[in-house]
Amino acid sequence: MPDRDNAPAALNFLPYGRQEIGDCDIKAVVEALCSDWLTTGPRVAQFEQAFARFCGAAQGVAVNSGTAALHAAMRAIGVVQGDEVIVPAITFAASANAAVYEGATPVFVDVEPDTLLIDPACVAERITPNTKAIVAVDYAGQPADYDALHAIAKGKGIAVVADACHAPGATYKGRMAGTLADISCFSFHPVKHLTTCEGGMALTDDGDYAAHMRRFRNHGIDSDHRKRDAQGTFAYDMVELGYNYRLPDVQCALGLAQLERLPQWVTKRRTVAAWYDAALRDVAHVRPLRVHADRTNAYHLYVVRLDLSKLHVDRARAFAYLRHLGIGANVHYAPVYLHSFYRDRGYRPGLCPVAESRYGEILSLPMFPAMAQSDVARVVDALRALSGLR
Repeated sequence: MPDRDNAPAALNFLPYGRQEIGDCDIKAVVEALCSDWLTTGPRVAQFEQAFARFCGAAQGVAVNSGTAALHAAMRAIGVVQGDEVIVPAITFAASANAAVYEGATPVFVDVEPDTLLIDPACVAERITPNTKAIVAVDYAGQPADYDALHAIAKGKGIAVVADACHAPGATYKGRMAGTLADISCFSFHPVKHLTTCEGGMALTDDGDYAAHMRRFRNHGIDSDHRKRDAQGTFAYDMVELGYNYRLPDVQCALGLAQLERLPQWVTKRRTVAAWYDAALRDVAHVRPLRVHADRTNAYHLYVVRLDLSKLHVDRARAFAYLRHLGIGANVHYAPVYLHSFYRDRGYRPGLCPVAESRYGEILSLPMFPAMAQSDVARVVDALRALSGLR
């Protein structure tokens, strides 16, 4: 393989994800900056209502990250020390960390080999009297099998929480992501479908959950300071230990502007995925993840598996070669329990064999709405060339 330091200078770097900021976004942010409210003002509720309406949920609770949304969900459903929370092995660490924040124990389960979605059969095997919640991760943008997960949870006092951070605009059996679980959590990080720089939201149809999460994001204070100011009173009550997870008005203004283009961005992501699908059909050593027939994928990521039996290099060498060519491939994700934090707490390799096997094969390819078909062709040509590496 050529020296990475001598990569062709003419090749522009193609990242795995990229935000899109337009004049309308800048205008919305400037208007918010010039208003009377920079934080916890009217744009927060407007953004909550607009995003909830897009997804078909009754209520939205805006917070400052997808992680905060997951943490708020854990608190709202009553996760406490001694509880167990089931989490798929292949996900970002926050899916499990949110349970740890509340003193619970993550129970990692394996994934489907061809989709990397949480495997309901593995979930059923790990249910115990201590199971408080199942966190379903809509990996790469495809919803998990929520009917199967709800059937497992039914009658056991187990909540289903959707980590839908990859999936705004996706559907499961005709129902929108954001309506498939007791609480659904989203992220507005810059590489996601829409951005507020950093930010997140929890959606629910349960008014008690929503009220609890609003209190939790504001230090546990059980009051609305805007109403308090209007009434001319200084009194407030902190009824539980909460966090400062608020999302400022300025960022909600950006979110509102971005939300206007979300449908077209989801459509473009699906177009890019279709280009990849078609171009990769004759590349024997590359296998895209399967999409179930009863779902639509929002394609936060376009993930492929390398058939290493057909190559003379491993995934690390393939990754380095793509980077040498200016292609920002990435890997999402290592099984969470293999991180040092969890290994120090007793988790060991071998826990989820499918996840561990697939981790050594997967690559996330560039995927964002501004991609051209020529960008996809460039990526696929580089993947095709892997067969000639030694």
